[in-house]
Amino acid sequence: MDSEPGGVRLFTSSGGARIARLPLRAFPGLLSYAYVVYKDAYRILIDTGSGFGECNRDLEEGLREAASLLGGVPLPEGLTHILITHGHIDHFGGLPHLRERTAAPVGIHELDRRVLTNYEERLAWVAHHLNGFLIEAGVREERREQLMEMYLFVKQLYRSQGVDFTFGAAGMRLGPFEMLHVPGHAPGHVIIRVDDVAFGGDHILDDISPHQAPEQLTFYTGLGHYLHSLGEAEQWLGGTRLLLGGHREPIEDIPARIASIRALHRSRLQTVLDLLEEPHTIAEISKALFGAVKGYHILLALEETGAHVEYLYQRGYLCIANLSTLSKDFSPQPLRYRRQTPAIPLPETI
Repeated sequence: MDSEPGGVRLFTSSGGARIARLPLRAFPGLLSYAYVVYKDAYRILIDTGSGFGECNRDLEEGLREAASLLGGVPLPEGLTHILITHGHIDHFGGLPHLRERTAAPVGIHELDRRVLTNYEERLAWVAHHLNGFLIEAGVREERREQLMEMYLFVKQLYRSQGVDFTFGAAGMRLGPFEMLHVPGHAPGHVIIRVDDVAFGGDHILDDISPHQAPEQLTFYTGLGHYLHSLGEAEQWLGGTRLLLGGHREPIEDIPARIASIRALHRSRLQTVLDLLEEPHTIAEISKALFGAVKGYHILLALEETGAHVEYLYQRGYLCIANLSTLSKDFSPQPLRYRRQTPAIPLPETI
């Protein structure tokens, strides 16, 4: 992804909403965007960055510039609401910093509320399941310990924060702002729309496919949920002129971008099926899909692969080749998958 921030960029909706895009250095090598939106009496901040490294400084500078460009009261003091698109730390990690500077109520979807309010518990729960996933994926012990350390490093810097309202309880609406629940990339992911402009978080991104993880790690994730939500979003966004994402560039041709994402996942699913003419672990499939990746990208590749294997296994395309071993030993151990016989062909459209 992009890593160097530029300046604040302005957009305007058909109904007169004024929008400022704030570039934030979420993590080394990862640029993310928060958005300030002025519409009627609402002064909304959508997402907050990671709170890591230079990100809070970028957020403060962006808010000051947005206040100057949009006019009105100083920011963040003058915000009326903070809306979080989903419970990933590069989108909510700046909340503790903002809480000291504004009394604006914070909203998130119900299925991601506990990520903020019970953060330490949720982190321990996911780490427990992640370790089991890595064992079943066939990751050797030394590498598994390294990956767990990387996963926990930055996330342990955050502490639980309060949530003032949830989108479902609010009827998926806040004044002129509408929300659509799109689970998959995260359980409580939402797209937010005002007039003909939508804020897509990480659900639909330009140039890249949003990261997928298996539902084995977190309920309401998984490729099946994501693809279903993609179809829901395609219908809901009909007539939307512009989609502003949490990363990358704005998207003007939304149906074409959705079609490209679907095609990419179908291609990956077919590649996995072809590989599994012979038994393989998720770790072995990951190397074949993504090659020699390094650092945190090893974990991302394993999770992405796991999401595709899980999707195929849930739908009867795959079976477990070493089932006899599992029947004798119920402790976590590497699973070897192979294609079901007779082979079931993948549909042209998923």
